[in-house]
Order: sequence, then structure tokens, then C-alpha cells
Amino acid sequence: MPLAFLLHEGSPNDAKLFYQILKELKKRRIIREGDILIADKGYYSYKNYLKGITRFRIVPLIFPRKNFNLSRALGLFSYPLDVFCSNSLRKDIFIKLVRKFREMILKWERYRSIRSRMEDLFKLANNAFSLDKLHRYTKKSVKKFAGLNVLLLGMVVSMGIRKKEELHRLVYM
Repeated sequence: MPLAFLLHEGSPNDAKLFYQILKELKKRRIIREGDILIADKGYYSYKNYLKGITRFRIVPLIFPRKNFNLSRALGLFSYPLDVFCSNSLRKDIFIKLVRKFREMILKWERYRSIRSRMEDLFKLANNAFSLDKLHRYTKKSVKKFAGLNVLLLGMVVSMGIRKKEELHRLVYM
């Protein structure tokens, strides 16, 4: 199952944007059925867990807030009747996604380190490879500049520089 990460700079409460973002990711075929989407606390909402599973058929691992109630979240996951009217999410797929969600949400703290590494890679791309100073005006020049930065970032990762300390050294040189 492929993982997708949803890190988005914006307001502290982006829960209202979750549906539009998933719709766009589905349209671009970035997420597919059965994928796992790891999202930040800003997208936290019990309804977003349900939307991810029923409408987009993914496992939405949105980092929970302090007042998270697992029984309330799982209470939403009784096989909903409105699913019969839509694209007919089969019950076996629904149960499999809910089971995977339950396993992952109980151990969500294990995924914090992955999120932290992703943020470090974004900082590296922005600071060390000056992706934050993207003063380009044509689509072609933006593609060249961003492509070069992604290539450099890929080379850094492929060279084995994956530890947090090594990334920080590169970012803050």
C-alpha cells in the first residue's frame, strides 16, 4: 500500500479543505483505492476520517488531537446506508479499510518520525537548494528550476543522507 503525505502550509485548521484536496488528488491519480494518507493535525475531524474511507476508499491517518476519542471515531464506521446510493463501496473493502485505519490510528505516534523527516526534506529543498526563492515567470523556467532542485534532493537522499542530524547540517550550512 503506497503512502501519501499531506503537509500543507496554511491556517491551523484546514479540516474544511480536506475534501477538496482529496478530490484533487484523486482527479490527478495521486491517490488510489487502498492507499494510506498521512495528514497533519490541521485536517483533524471525525467526518474527514469517514470521508476518506467511504468516498475516496483510502485509509486517512490524520494525526489526532488531544481530545481524540477512538470509540467515537469508530462509531462513525458502521456501514453507512448512503454508500448504496453512490459508487457502491463493497462491504468487504469497507471493513478492510476500517480495520487498517484502526490498526494505524492506535499506533499513530510511530508515524511522527516520518512526518518529521518529510519536513526536514522540505526545509532542505527550500533553504539549501533555494527553492523558496522561486522568482521565475514562465512555466518552462519553473520546471527547470524545480526539477533541478528535486534532482539534487533525490541525490542527497540516495547518497545515504537520511538521518535528522545530517539533514540539519545540510539545511543550516
